[in-house]
Amino acid sequence: MLVKTNRGYKMVMELCYKTSFSVIGKKGSTEDGEGFIQKLWEEANSNFGEVAHLAKKDKHGNILGVWGAMSDFTMSYRPWEDNFTKGLYLAGVEVVDEAEPPTGWVKWTIPSFQYAYTVADSANTFNEGITYLDDNKMELVGAVQEFNCPEDGQVYLFYPIGKVHEA
Repeated sequence: MLVKTNRGYKMVMELCYKTSFSVIGKKGSTEDGEGFIQKLWEEANSNFGEVAHLAKKDKHGNILGVWGAMSDFTMSYRPWEDNFTKGLYLAGVEVVDEAEPPTGWVKWTIPSFQYAYTVADSANTFNEGITYLDDNKMELVGAVQEFNCPEDGQVYLFYPIGKVHEA
């Protein structure tokens, strides 16, 4: 999200802590070629009925989160390599930690982090966020995660800026 200031536009970031969470989805990688993320979402959405019962839900039965989860190729949840051009992507839904993925689905458990996050309201949001972190002396310590919020319909980018050690 950008806010107009006297000197132009400035990105607005919020900070939060998120404990580890699990996502079940369809996995692919940048090695799968152009458009692989869109193809993963099409596959995940068309087969969502297979995992819908595993999704975390609020007290009204609404799904709590849909994630475009990312990791480096070592599955260490570090940022994508080669200037953020090579890595893994999981198009999925947040699930209870003990959920087992059905055949053809993959489960990731994203570690706890402190995040700086913002609304992804343009094609440049990712790069603007990286610049924001650099300008504000924040270090990216993990892969950026894409959160599709069912409550407000917005897409957010979560930039991990600190590891959180759970007790």
